[in-house]
Amino acid sequence: MVETRIKPYYQQVAEQARRAEQTRRYRRNQVFGLLIVAAAILIWWLFHTNPKWIFPPGWWRP
Repeated sequence: MVETRIKPYYQQVAEQARRAEQTRRYRRNQVFGLLIVAAAILIWWLFHTNPKWIFPPGWWRP
């Protein structure tokens, strides 16, 4: 249920700041999660592809 009473200004500001901090942490965790998923996909792809496609013969010679 929505609270209908009028809150003091400093309480409203404190709640908004707390919500902003929660949102910032949530977004940061989303980014880290997506990076972990991308790294897992890249590692899986590297182990399941033909090594000759990644390192063709003679790739280290000039």
